[in-house]
Amino acid sequence: MTVQDVITILNDYAPLHYAEDFDNTGLLVGDATSKVSGVLVTLDTLEAVVDEAIENNCNLIVSFHPIIFSGLKNLTGKTYVERTVQKAIKNDISIFAIHTALDNSWNGVNAKICDVLGLQNRKILVPKSQTIQKLTTYVPSSNTELVRNALFETGAGTIGNYSHCSFTTEGQGSFKGEDGSTPKVGKIGELHFETESQLSVTFPKHLQANILRTLFNSHPYEEVAYEITTLENSHQQLGMGMIGEITEAVSEKEFLSTVKSKFKTGCVKHSALTNKTIKKVAVLGGSGSFAIKAAKAQGADAFVSADFKYHDFFQAENQILLCDVGHYESEQYTKDLLVAILTKKITNFAVVLSQTNTNPISYF
Repeated sequence: MTVQDVITILNDYAPLHYAEDFDNTGLLVGDATSKVSGVLVTLDTLEAVVDEAIENNCNLIVSFHPIIFSGLKNLTGKTYVERTVQKAIKNDISIFAIHTALDNSWNGVNAKICDVLGLQNRKILVPKSQTIQKLTTYVPSSNTELVRNALFETGAGTIGNYSHCSFTTEGQGSFKGEDGSTPKVGKIGELHFETESQLSVTFPKHLQANILRTLFNSHPYEEVAYEITTLENSHQQLGMGMIGEITEAVSEKEFLSTVKSKFKTGCVKHSALTNKTIKKVAVLGGSGSFAIKAAKAQGADAFVSADFKYHDFFQAENQILLCDVGHYESEQYTKDLLVAILTKKITNFAVVLSQTNTNPISYF
């Protein structure tokens, strides 16, 4: 397998199209055509992780966080980022980062946190917008079913928990083939009228190239008229964070004790106790203060995330228990998730779980 083959597996699971605009996902170092001897999976790519890859004969590092986040103006080895990149290049090791693409995935970072806490009846905490598109095209009525079914097979017609969604209206189209054209119906130089269907289907935006390829291959016309628009609907299975329910309500102190144990953290910073039981829980791996309002709006009793600042805790307002478990701690199980994704698809070389603890924070 090549580096690109591994990237394709991960991109199919968590499309990079849905990474946040501020992020830097994808292949950061290396050649996509290189053959892979082994994959090392890590949360962060540091010099020690590159050393670990060398020791394990892994020439591809799959990292959750990107080692290159903002632009590098030089590679002189002055910073840990530059030294890491230099060492990877010297040893022909590629580095791929998935970050917020996996954050936004239905079966990604936050689903793994839900697994750890045993949350049921899950839904996305902050659904992602600008991810659903609509294709509208015009097809001879006799070919409408064929084109529609071909688009469905490619993944069109999905929205939320529904599939095979389309809308069709009948009308009359007109055209005149000019010199150089080869019309399927009608004659060159003659105005032709054809009974046509206006066919519309929705689809997730990462499928756009495949959807258009299918449209062109299944449509009978030489020139295919179509338009693509982006819908205002939020994607209910894409977005940041999740909210679900634990099996039985517990006291706040019991919940905090469970969280501390499950996330193996030195401490859990939390807002004032509300003297309420905990049943509905929101989670968000990494920095999650931006989702406090969403967690409150959806009636969460507790919100487990990280990187809350001093004033963020005031937002609890005795309505919710805010739990900061630490950035690394909230995302630590992501490595296991990535290993599971890859080992299901790869059998001809090793997928290694990094044993390097990349947490930059220590507890005294």
